[in-house]
Amino acid sequence: MQTTAMGCTVCGVKIEGNFGQTFFDRLTPEDQKFLEQYLLAGFSIKTLEQKSSLGYAAIRSRLDRLIADYKRLTKMDAQKKAVLEQLRTGEIGVAEAKEKIERLSGD
Repeated sequence: MQTTAMGCTVCGVKIEGNFGQTFFDRLTPEDQKFLEQYLLAGFSIKTLEQKSSLGYAAIRSRLDRLIADYKRLTKMDAQKKAVLEQLRTGEIGVAEAKEKIERLSGD
């Protein structure tokens, strides 16, 4: 899935095109905030533990989940690109490509 339109809710301006989406764009606002805090703590679990209400185990568990999610999304993106390449070369048709991508996306 790719973002194809962006708009301003204040002035109503809308821009259409193909906008890339990073792993970080796919995170929940809560996970984005957690990673920001981890970054500002110098990527130190100990420092983050001291500056937040989270304990070491909770921080480690959350980082492990984010790492696993990142690996899963990276693998899924590579698989989607492979399907699109198969479509481009004519190995599979549009309907089969759509079905494979939907299966990968969990739709």
